[in-house]
Amino acid sequence: MDEMYDVVVVGGGAAGLSGAVALARARRSVLVVDAGQPRNAPAGHVHNYLAREGTPPADLLAAGRAEVTGYGGTVVTGRVEAATKEDGGFAVTLDGGRTVRARRLLVATGLVDELPGVPGLAQRFGRDVLHCPYCHGWEVRDRRIGVLATGPLAAHQAELWRQWSPHMTLLGHDAAPPDAEAAERLAARGIAVVPGPVAGLTVVDDTLTGVRLASGETVELDAVVVAPRFTARSGVLESLGIKPVDVEMGGHVVGSQVPADPTGATTVPGVWVAGNVADVRAQVVVSAAAGLGAGAAINADLVAEDTRIAVDAYRRR
Repeated sequence: MDEMYDVVVVGGGAAGLSGAVALARARRSVLVVDAGQPRNAPAGHVHNYLAREGTPPADLLAAGRAEVTGYGGTVVTGRVEAATKEDGGFAVTLDGGRTVRARRLLVATGLVDELPGVPGLAQRFGRDVLHCPYCHGWEVRDRRIGVLATGPLAAHQAELWRQWSPHMTLLGHDAAPPDAEAAERLAARGIAVVPGPVAGLTVVDDTLTGVRLASGETVELDAVVVAPRFTARSGVLESLGIKPVDVEMGGHVVGSQVPADPTGATTVPGVWVAGNVADVRAQVVVSAAAGLGAGAAINADLVAEDTRIAVDAYRRR
């Protein structure tokens, strides 16, 4: 017989584990299915998480899994291939053919950072190839930072990172040159502009030392800032007919996320989302908070259903 749970949580990052803890503490049967591919795995530490500042991501997740199981939840390693709606809930198919059933789903599968096509970026992403100043700015403060321009928001990105270091360079790469207004702002903040495509990184003793331009020139840097495309991991949701939508910043598409109400409820009854799959901007602490909110909303929904069932049974006495 297939196992039946009150809630199956798809994804075991900060959002999924936080929701699972809330549900387990509410005495719900909870299964967390985690593929073991957290978005922040390349990063050395979690930042801006009050009282958890500097915690390695793997340590945070290990502590979260221990909390879930400590309250009676179950965490398994695996991948959810699809989910289908059925009477009373959902059938959830895992890799390997295992099927479990759930009254409700919380999908917290996160997103994929799709990096510009410059050789070497992926290998150093989260170390000295960075994207978020609030995540990494302090760690490279006052260092030589280059912003790889791959779209019209690059000048703004350079201006933002200027808060952390006066040694800023905008690498023109494949973006249009800054217009006159943007060029004036960059000059006023002392941000240099280097035209021409970037062909690769220069690395010495596993330390970034700069970038190599297609012209052969080298620009000495200590960190490179990129603008990934944030693509929601939405496969499970799409199997239920829930489609991601484009996310725009400054009028330009920067990625995709799954629409939901403030509690994380989607357009399919019984399905909630939390974390980066629903909010490309969410840092770890924000994702954890969203997981808690979704968990509480799911429990309230189950309480209402349990009450309806009990009333029906009471009336049949």
